[in-house]
Amino acid sequence: MALEALIFDFDGTLLDTETPEYAHFLELYREYGLTLRLEDWQSAVGTWDAFDVWEPFRHLGASELERLQARHQSTLMAHLADLDLRPGVRTVLEQAKAKGLKLAIASSSSQEWVGGFLERHGLMDTFDALATRWEVEKVKPNPALYLLALEKLGLKPENALALEDSLNGFKAAVGAGLLCVVTPHAVTASLPFPASAPRLETLEGGLTVLEGIYTDFYSRE
Repeated sequence: MALEALIFDFDGTLLDTETPEYAHFLELYREYGLTLRLEDWQSAVGTWDAFDVWEPFRHLGASELERLQARHQSTLMAHLADLDLRPGVRTVLEQAKAKGLKLAIASSSSQEWVGGFLERHGLMDTFDALATRWEVEKVKPNPALYLLALEKLGLKPENALALEDSLNGFKAAVGAGLLCVVTPHAVTASLPFPASAPRLETLEGGLTVLEGIYTDFYSRE
């Protein structure tokens, strides 16, 4: 058994877009005297349509809702423009490429969203395959995105390692037959990941740590 590829989730895993977006929505809810529960937000991390964050504002009417959404998008994107990769991510990517491992992204976000950030961070040519929202009928927690990434890489699940920040993503990766390392952040740290799931707070340990997790897992099989 040999590790031949790493398959990354995007939002929250490569870049922590989740924490600032949740913070922006918290501020918006408070502005209108509303409460945004972390549990509700967490249910939607890594997927789509699990929670309608705009539902409490729909009574304001279409034009006001559109104004709020435009304001939110503008302020959020200004914040995300200065967002760096999560600690250790760039090192892992560089080490994996140097070692000849294949790299892929499996994301419930659109290719336009993912590609925009990859270009901004000079990573457009780093990945061998992208599997994104509109290429599958169902996104995470359905395993379709990971199965598509594996198909594009031409690999079996046992030859790749997935990295995820959310429970929806973890379920998708495991459902595709992959070993999945959880790398949570402030928004997802309290999610009920299985106790047996390999967990890293950051990737600052580099590729060696991931290879160790992979080797240890398959040596017990």
